[in-house]
This record gives sequence, C-alpha cells and structure tokens, in this order.
Amino acid sequence: MGKELIINQTHTEQRVALIENGEILDHLIERGSADENSPRVGNIYKGKVVRVLPGMQSAFVDIGYERAAFLYVDDAYLPTLDEQREIMEKCKQHQEESAEKMGQLIPDELSTLQEAVDMKFRPDVKIESFLREGDEILVQVAKEPISTKGPRVTRQVTLAGRHIVFMPLIEHTGVSRRIDDEEERDRLKQILDSIRTEGVGIIARTVAEGQSYKVLKSDYNMLVKLWKEVQQKGEDCKAPCEVFRDLNFVQRALRDITDEEVKKIVVDSKSTQKIIEKFMDRYLSGIEAKVEFYNGDAPIFEQYGIDIEIERALSNKVFLKSGGSINIDQTEALVSIDVNTGKFVGKRTLEETILKTNLEAVKEIAYQLRLRNCGGIIIIDFIDMEKEEHRDQVYQALLEALKKDRSKTNVLPISGLGLVEMTRKRTRDTLTRIMCTTCPYCEGTGRVKSVETVSYEIIRKIMNLLPKTKRSKISIFSHPEVSAKLSTDDIGFLETLELTFSKTISIRADNNYHIEQYEIF
Repeated sequence: MGKELIINQTHTEQRVALIENGEILDHLIERGSADENSPRVGNIYKGKVVRVLPGMQSAFVDIGYERAAFLYVDDAYLPTLDEQREIMEKCKQHQEESAEKMGQLIPDELSTLQEAVDMKFRPDVKIESFLREGDEILVQVAKEPISTKGPRVTRQVTLAGRHIVFMPLIEHTGVSRRIDDEEERDRLKQILDSIRTEGVGIIARTVAEGQSYKVLKSDYNMLVKLWKEVQQKGEDCKAPCEVFRDLNFVQRALRDITDEEVKKIVVDSKSTQKIIEKFMDRYLSGIEAKVEFYNGDAPIFEQYGIDIEIERALSNKVFLKSGGSINIDQTEALVSIDVNTGKFVGKRTLEETILKTNLEAVKEIAYQLRLRNCGGIIIIDFIDMEKEEHRDQVYQALLEALKKDRSKTNVLPISGLGLVEMTRKRTRDTLTRIMCTTCPYCEGTGRVKSVETVSYEIIRKIMNLLPKTKRSKISIFSHPEVSAKLSTDDIGFLETLELTFSKTISIRADNNYHIEQYEIF
C-alpha cells in the first residue's frame, strides 16, 4: 500500500498528514487566524539593520514584523567566490583526514556552505566590519518566531523548486543524502554542473532521482526567473518590505512531502481540492496520485486514525506495545527522553529484555520526534546495557529509524551512561506549542503546592498575625480542599490559638480560589 496524504480544513486551520500503513510520516499544521503577516520560513524581506551587537556577533533587522529579526554573523556574511571555494576545499580535506583516521568512508558532500561554516572554516570576520546600523539588506526567514523569540534570518538566500534548491549567492553542486545510488548521484551531479552558471549553487532534492535533464533545467530556469523578480522588487521597494512570499501552506506540503510513492490525496474541502488539482496540473504533473474528496460521517483525521496519534503526541508518557514506556519532556533548553521497561519483564534474561525494550523504543522515539517536531538538543536515556554489541545495535537502529526524518539530525554514539546526545533541526514551532497553552493553574511548572503545604503556610501567617492585631475575629478564605484540612486535621491547633489569644478564627471555602491562593482578613 502506498503513501496517502490526508488534508483537513477547519475554518482557518489547515492540517496535513502523510501516512503509510497507518503510521504518520509527517504532520504539518497551520492556523491562519493567528497572524497572516507573521514571517514564514522561506519568505524574503528587504530589511533595515536597526542594531549591531559586536559582543554577540549578531544584529537585529527590522523586516516589518512586531519583533526585530535576529541575524547571526555566520548568516550575515556573504563570502566572495574565491573565499567560498577555499572554505569548501578546507572542509573537504578535513573530512577526508578525519575519515581516514577513524577508518570510515568519506561522508557525503556538504549540502550547503552553511555546513562548512558550522565546521568553523569561515574566514574570521567581525560583523561590525561589514554591517552597520541603517544598512538595507535582503534577508530570508530561516526560523519562524517561536514563543517570545523573533524570527531568525539569513542573507544566504535559497529558493526551493519541485526538484532542485537554487542558491543564487553560494557556488555549490549537491545531491540529497537520501539518494543512495552512487551512479544516480553522479548522473545528477553532471546534469546540475551543466545547468548552473558560475557563482550559483544547485542541490538536487530527493524527488529529483530519475528525472531528466529537461525537467531539472526547467525547474532551474523557473527559479532563476523568480530570483530576478525578487532582486527587482528589492530594488524598487523601501525597507522594511516583503519581496517574496513562499507558497501557501497546502502548496508547500505538496511540494515538500509529496513524491511518486504517494498514491492518494484525500481532502475534506472542495475549495482546497481545486487548489490542489490546479497546483498539481501545473507543477506536479509527474505524480499520478488520485485526488479524492472526503465526505464521510466521521471527521477525516479521526477516520484515518490521525487524531488519536496526535493525542498520544501531546502526552508526556508514551506506552510501548511490550509494556515499556518512554517519557518525553520538552523544555526551553532541550528535550529529554527516558526509556523504561515498565510492565515488560521479558522471557529470558534481563539483558535481552533491556535490549528488546530499547530497540522498540528507538522506533517510537524517531516517530515521536517527527510527529512532535522536537528540535534543538535532544538527550535520550536508554536503559543501561552491559554488552557493547547491544549498545551498537541500538545506536545503528536509531540511525536507521531517523532516515525517514526530513529534518537534519546529528547523533552521537551511546555514552557509557547509556545516553545519546543528538540534535534535530527545527524551523517551526513544536506540536505542543501550536496546540497547547501554558496551564494557568500551575503556570507551566507542571506542579502546584500540596494542600498540606498551603495549610502550614496559613497557620504560620495566623501565628504571626494574632499577637499583633487588635481585631477580635480573623477570617480565612481558601480553596475548599485547604479549608477542609484546616477544619478537620488542624482544627485542634486553631482552637488552641483562639484560646491563647482570645480571638475567633473562621474558615471559609471558596471554589474561585486557586489551591495555592488564600486571603486572611
């Protein structure tokens, strides 16, 4: 059974899920009512530098959004053509030397100059030497605004087509790492080198596999024309202004996650269906997927079992089929994942039980990372394994499971403590940030003070207040559970205080009070 693309439209919310044999390979969601003018990944703006921070080697750029965009020095510096070639050559030599020392194969070529920059081969330039306040520059959104952070932008513009990614400011030829066949990789490189002009770059996307020179050339010509239009608009408008808006949500989903393996596209909106059919006729003529309108009784995501998977993804705890579980905690700094055997006791030895649980957890972890769109630093705490071959088996299984992920990942081997450190590129908000809000009760901590703790706080304040006040009556207003404890378990002590200080203490329960909230009159 091939892949299916399920598209749901609810008022101004659009959801897309790519599924295969009941498993969600990709899930995207966008809510248009939030802010139509919010910067989206891929949008290009003519911005104005409002502040340069030498101490942080970064700058803030006004792109017309409520919060200034953040521009780091590595994203701001545009190397000359000679510098680019020198950077890439140094990086390649470093990779070959490292691979030789470790007895490994030479890794795939870098997909962009940015990866060479990440390896610290960029010339040591200071941002204040080439960027000043008031400068007007073209920037592209690399990361959308997340929480209280503004968008992150780059000057290294890329334009994505159906089969290739065009880099007008970076000279490079690359092929998607997902294309494994060496002959096909060489064929694509030769085509791309014959297509591109000096000083620009092209990367063949995964869907370029098997495509002809004519198809790739057509895609390239379209992107070159688009870039000229972007440049012209950038010259004509005054900063800050938007010079290029990427495709709408559904069109991006069709371009980025739809391939020849998708056999059916199911949508529950007639207007969205027309957009899809028109877009596919113009840009995705090679895809033979049938577009179907869904009008079943149950909601479309419920019918295909997607809603229940999303509910699982909103929970901190995910149970495994064997009885084990994984706990996923997302914080500002990192995502921590803890693997537990739970009820699973195995049939043979403890070591085999641990291995089986860890291997099962690997598949679920890779799945949940995609579904939740977790990004940044991720720490996985596997159950400790005694045998080296078991640790290697779990590590290799994790690498294999992550191959389905469209986002770039970098995974370090399992440490002696059973931990895996990895990073996953994130450009958009996580599922929980989109679908959930901070709990007004616990204010995002996940915990509240116990009834006993609040009761003792009240008693301490009463003991401090009674000797000082001239009033004869003290009233306590609190949550019903706190009031109940004061009226039962603590009533004897409160009566003693009344006799000692010749005061009257009354306790009032109020459902409107937070469990930690109380007032003493």
